[in-house]
Amino acid sequence: MCVFDVEAQNIRVVIMRMNIKSTIVGVLAAVIILFYYVGPWGQDPVTWYYVAYPGKYNFIIENATRCKSPSPFLVLMVPVAPRERAARDAIRQTWGGQNLALGRRVVTFFVLGLPSGGNRAEQHEELVKEDQQHHDLIQSDFLDSYHNLTIKTMMMLEWFNSNCLNASYVMKIDSDVFLSVPNLVKLLLDPRIAQQDYMTGLVWWESPVSRNIFNKFYVPRNVIEKSKFPPYPLGMAYVMSSDLPGKILGVAPLIRTFFIEDVYLGMCLERLGIGPTNPLESDTFIVDPPRPPLSSCRLSKVIAVMTDDIGQMDTYWQMSQQRDTKC
Repeated sequence: MCVFDVEAQNIRVVIMRMNIKSTIVGVLAAVIILFYYVGPWGQDPVTWYYVAYPGKYNFIIENATRCKSPSPFLVLMVPVAPRERAARDAIRQTWGGQNLALGRRVVTFFVLGLPSGGNRAEQHEELVKEDQQHHDLIQSDFLDSYHNLTIKTMMMLEWFNSNCLNASYVMKIDSDVFLSVPNLVKLLLDPRIAQQDYMTGLVWWESPVSRNIFNKFYVPRNVIEKSKFPPYPLGMAYVMSSDLPGKILGVAPLIRTFFIEDVYLGMCLERLGIGPTNPLESDTFIVDPPRPPLSSCRLSKVIAVMTDDIGQMDTYWQMSQQRDTKC
């Protein structure tokens, strides 16, 4: 092969590499433009970043009477997918089975939407049987999905506002969180805690709006222009006084319903002129499962902590029942 042939071949290789790089850059640029202007998977921002609430949703399973006679002090509401029977049973057998704490009545409900998949009819039949056994399900007729968590939260508040007005407080708590019901009730009975316009949990102050298109919480500027979200309690677990659900529902039609449910609650609070409150003690709401797991001493002081699995939930429950914990 002559010198000219070798040089020509090298030039072709260089051009090919440049074309590949240009193609990659072009694809990435197209993805960025797609996300910025039309949202994930080519959907319009109105379709993706906002959800259909308020809407004409109905309750299929209600169990309203459990919240009326006698009226509970605290209502615990656990959003959970229809398929997650094991998670519901784990909670029933641990902290969700506590009906009395420090002399105050506590009730637990599980909040669900419609099941998805090819066996929806079978899932529905199983849910009906489960509720006939436990009488603790609340189901509405929206599709249960991660994207519809805000709808689920608002339906939870609607149900509470219609059926539990004589309760003092309501908590939303995820199904993978261990809750110390006595510690929560102790907090709510503290004379420093407000009985109205009150919400607490792990509060995010001045949380930045993500502009990273590869972050699942990415939000384009044409949906939210501000660089920071209003203060909001992290969705893993937050508790509010019984007057707040009605007030939040009152301003909800004035605010486009955003798909990140805890952020949307922060937007509603901002419109009401009400701010969330930090807990009286720090480190009582723990979002990341600790490594190593919590000791008995530390567990005795927390209100809510994220767990890795059902086994850890049960372990924490057994630890919390020990009477001789020493710090």
